[in-house]
Amino acid sequence: MTYRRTRGTVRAAAAIAAVAAISGLTGCSQLIDTLNGAETVQAVRPTPQASADNDLDDGSGFESQFTRDGSVSLSSDVADGLEVRLDVWAYDPKRTMEWHPDGEKSLGFAVNVYDHRVDEKAVLTQKRRVYLSQIAITSQTAQASNQTSSPFQFTADPRTLVPTDTLRSERGLLLNSFQGGLLVPQTTINQLPADTQGITLQFALTIAVEGAANDDASFQQQTVYQVLPIRIHPIEN
Repeated sequence: MTYRRTRGTVRAAAAIAAVAAISGLTGCSQLIDTLNGAETVQAVRPTPQASADNDLDDGSGFESQFTRDGSVSLSSDVADGLEVRLDVWAYDPKRTMEWHPDGEKSLGFAVNVYDHRVDEKAVLTQKRRVYLSQIAITSQTAQASNQTSSPFQFTADPRTLVPTDTLRSERGLLLNSFQGGLLVPQTTINQLPADTQGITLQFALTIAVEGAANDDASFQQQTVYQVLPIRIHPIEN
């Protein structure tokens, strides 16, 4: 996978342009519909696929999609041969077996796009461009008490998270430029309820997709959703 390296460390907590008070996974669709208005054409909701190397259910009833080394790659087809890829990894602790309810749990993520109709080294005018104008993350816990909470929220215009010379327009941040896509090296989930067994993150990406290469009149707006369940482990006494 290819990540663009930003100038300096981007910390999401400091770089977010605006933080929305999002109340759980069920409110995410309403938030994105509000942001998109009448321009929303399609919502892409891929089904997460489990990996054979995942932290599987250990008796809690919660299955994690993170691999044991704390990483996952989530793919969405937004047009024929056009893929948006969301890569997420554990930053600190890097081993997800050490993600407990107390303390901070940091992760990083990147968003990139691949046009499989052309060679990876093709010039931009030969590729179908994809712009990212908004990213929102909501959360919901799974707890032994059957209660739920939404302890982690993140929302930002990606143009505020990258250097000012990064290619962008009124449509958003250009993901398939020579500079690479969006990289957020670190953002943090803080303390969770003591009986938390897992936390599910839902990513919502608002994108504009070019229908034909080098055709400004062919853009359509979509919302891509990805869901990431992460196992939270009890502290061993």
